[in-house]
Amino acid sequence: MPANYSGTWDIVNNENFEGYMVALGIDFATRKMAGLLKPQKVIEQDGDSFTIKTLTSFKNYSCSFKIGEEFEEVTKGLDNRKCKTLVNWEGDKLVCVQKGEKKDRGWTHWVDGDTLYLELKCGDQICKQTYKKTA
Repeated sequence: MPANYSGTWDIVNNENFEGYMVALGIDFATRKMAGLLKPQKVIEQDGDSFTIKTLTSFKNYSCSFKIGEEFEEVTKGLDNRKCKTLVNWEGDKLVCVQKGEKKDRGWTHWVDGDTLYLELKCGDQICKQTYKKTA
């Protein structure tokens, strides 16, 4: 049985977000503003169907998907690019591959108790985020 990701998660650590945003080609002013934000993730899981909402005081982003089914995504929360996105289970980890203009792009989520980990990858840049469950 895969892990249960459902809940509300508040960010507590955000390592190399600047490097990740540079790799995405995000402009200086937007990077500086985004670096100050404290995102909250709200994850709704029903078996292999997910909705992940990223909420901030500046912008909100929502993504719904089913494990193993590729879909077209517009990354409006970040760089506003279209990509083909596929999320699969690797053990208890959610592993996402995003194919599009940027190479080697994707993310990995995993849960350990009341801690949610997220690694965002673009090219040779990896951003490591840690969230604590609040609800």
